[in-house]
Amino acid sequence: MSEPNENPANQLFAPARFGILLALLVFAMFPQVILGLETFVARDFGFFVYPLAHFQRECFWRGEIPFWNPYNFCGIPFLAQWNTMPLYPPSLIYLTLPLEWSLSFFCLLHLWFAGLGMYFLARKWTGSNFAGAFAGTVFSFNGFTLNLIMWPSHLATFSWMPWVVLAVELAWREGGRRIFLAALVGALQMLAGGPEIIFFTWILLLSLWVQQLVNGESPRLKIFWRFPAIVALVIALAAAQLLPFLDLVAHSQRDTSYMDTRWSLPLSGWANFLVPMAFGKTWVGVFFQDGQEWTSSYYLGIGALWLALLALWKIRERRVALLLAIVFVALVFALGENTFVYPALRKIFPQLRLITHSVKYLAIVIFVVPLLAAFVLAQPQNIQGGQKPVLRKRLSVIGIILLGLIAAILVWSWRISVSPDDLQRTLLNGGFRALFLIATGALLLFLLGGSKPGLLRTVPLLLILVAWLDVFTHEPAQNPAVPPSVYETNLSRRDLAMNPQPELGGSRAMVSPMAANEFLHFVTSNPKNNFLAKRAGYCANVNLLDGVPKVDGFLSLCPREADDVNTLFYGTTNADIPRLEDFMGVSQITSTNNICTWQSRKTFLPLVTAGQKPFFFDDYSAWHALSQTNFYGGRLVILPEATKAFVTVTNQTNARVLNSQFGAETVDAMVEADASSLVVISQSYYHDWRAWVDDRPAALLRANYAFQAVQIPKGTHKIHLAYVDRAFQAGAAASIVAWLGCLTCLIRLPRRKNI
Repeated sequence: MSEPNENPANQLFAPARFGILLALLVFAMFPQVILGLETFVARDFGFFVYPLAHFQRECFWRGEIPFWNPYNFCGIPFLAQWNTMPLYPPSLIYLTLPLEWSLSFFCLLHLWFAGLGMYFLARKWTGSNFAGAFAGTVFSFNGFTLNLIMWPSHLATFSWMPWVVLAVELAWREGGRRIFLAALVGALQMLAGGPEIIFFTWILLLSLWVQQLVNGESPRLKIFWRFPAIVALVIALAAAQLLPFLDLVAHSQRDTSYMDTRWSLPLSGWANFLVPMAFGKTWVGVFFQDGQEWTSSYYLGIGALWLALLALWKIRERRVALLLAIVFVALVFALGENTFVYPALRKIFPQLRLITHSVKYLAIVIFVVPLLAAFVLAQPQNIQGGQKPVLRKRLSVIGIILLGLIAAILVWSWRISVSPDDLQRTLLNGGFRALFLIATGALLLFLLGGSKPGLLRTVPLLLILVAWLDVFTHEPAQNPAVPPSVYETNLSRRDLAMNPQPELGGSRAMVSPMAANEFLHFVTSNPKNNFLAKRAGYCANVNLLDGVPKVDGFLSLCPREADDVNTLFYGTTNADIPRLEDFMGVSQITSTNNICTWQSRKTFLPLVTAGQKPFFFDDYSAWHALSQTNFYGGRLVILPEATKAFVTVTNQTNARVLNSQFGAETVDAMVEADASSLVVISQSYYHDWRAWVDDRPAALLRANYAFQAVQIPKGTHKIHLAYVDRAFQAGAAASIVAWLGCLTCLIRLPRRKNI
């Protein structure tokens, strides 16, 4: 590591100045969003992120921790999800400020924070402010990072990645209070909740740690114990979030047999590093590759790619060699099912199946390439010295190769194109990339040949601005913005005027399997109209904006049994299970004529019923029985065979639910029974729910495969159910102790000068 050397470019890109420049570039790209005139809406931001943030905000202002979401999947854990950020401190930005503006601002703030972190990391590794500024700009402004705006959790996690690498490496080298500072930084990334990026961060750190341990760059014994100590502290600091998450994973649909092989990097995907709009289509104004729709782009800019390739040819340094090897492995893994490597590795390590969509491995590439470019820009011989002719030659050769590849991609597109519009779009896009390549090459050659202070100030700034403009123009807007009014609370509830109206504890809405499939293909060119149409049909999670409970939802993790029931409905497009719909309290279902209108159902049952006759089945038989025409949830209940030993009810009984009330994380009911009876609650079973009958603990049974039941004796009884997350309680206790300990050590331990 080295400190920045003094030259005009380094003075120009001092930390404060670069922070201001980066903020200006963010504003220039999203002025209407920062000013509050528009808000993001496309894809998951509108259908997944914003509704969940709205729900979290409602809980916050009621003074509740959002452990449970009762509005989707007949109830589902919320805090334990990996991407809802309920314990991430910066979430206070959108919890306290107007949500229509603050959630978008939260994303753009992390976009700025990402570039600043990469600036300091590259600056520390290369000793050059200019190299750090270029790396920071590329890390913030590339197709992949900009795509992450639609997932604030992923963007926040990614923005912490350079900060964690910088802080942890300094900690294992220098020790002292830096160990506790690194642990706090790592914990904040953990609380942001993007598991794949967190995994990639620590795998990268593990590689650096092993390399430095082997090479003996610092005292081996100290490096050896400091890194594991930091990892342990991070786990303790984030335990309040981590333990519920791991608990949910263990009880979710995502076990080691789970596999989602969609959206690997196509074999033709290398072309999109050079011509980002080749081989794809436009959807709601956003461009996507054929066969890969997880990210709308991963274009890094022609300058960053050019310099990274030069690092492959030019730089002889252990750290650079390691980074290049990591990039190669990440690219192979990103190809997923398109090569034999990753599928074979997944058979050896089944846990890798938890990482869905292999294209996510490109996050590592996006992180490393700016650093490789920074190493090239920071080399002293790049500006002066006898190696200038050699460097110019290598730079020119790579530039000519890149220009030739762009031409080859355009010819390829011309040969296979079936649409004149697609061909024109690709040719125009490739032509502009060629112009940016030429402009970048001219600036790099000026940088190599210039010696005047004025030139050494102007050219680096121009190079950064060209890199930003290259990405700014590389595709149509990846994150279309619309007027904030699309998120008006209760908009659809008011316009649809359902009768009966689904309410918490009363009944539910259900998107029909046909409509759910139609929503996947329904598209309008206008993002606003696209969102409003699907909002009327309660697509994904938008029902949360109206406080309308429904049968399905859109979340990453779901209790295994609840997911299996969901599969009964949505595993095909023509499922029709009216008896199960009755039991689940479905009072409104998508109209058969229009996916954005609703029709009422009169046969739905209350969400709390009593007096059913028990039948005892194994899980498979119970799941299968739910779809049979003789299943009637008001008269019978299916229980696991293991409960037969202590369930005393044998027949249907005369029992009446006098009243019931559902809260966010509670259910209360008063039931009168002429004999011992079963009370069945049409709410998803999860092991963190507890039951009390007349204030005495009672067994909560898993009923009808995925729901809840309680046995009561004869008489009138008060039933109380509450969500009690033991994993959170244990994790919170560990986290509080760890945070207090780390903060105390940071305050009391003396500061040390940088090495």
